[in-house]
Amino acid sequence: MTTLYGIPNCDTVKRARAWLDEHGVAYTFHDFKKQGVPEDQLDRWLTAPGWEALVNRRGTTWRGLDEATRNAVVDAASARAVLLANPSLIKRPVVNWGPKKGVTTGFDAEAWAVNAV
Repeated sequence: MTTLYGIPNCDTVKRARAWLDEHGVAYTFHDFKKQGVPEDQLDRWLTAPGWEALVNRRGTTWRGLDEATRNAVVDAASARAVLLANPSLIKRPVVNWGPKKGVTTGFDAEAWAVNAV
């Protein structure tokens, strides 16, 4: 089963959900705001696709962090702490396509077409 993680009012998450619906992909939605960040999953994501792929350095949440906090994000452990404290900092959506297909971050229709089959 596919699980999409994100925030419901995020435009990218809205596009991702619409794409999944249009392509008939069954999925469950995990709302970071209501359900929090699942720490066991975050630990897996920090390995693959990797902490660099998870940290959204382009968003307003990143820009709102103080410079010392931003500069301290240098590895998986430091990223983990900041991501747990600031779920909006996670690049969205995160999609777990299942055990054989792995996890992706962000919305890429072309890449998703491969995972959805």
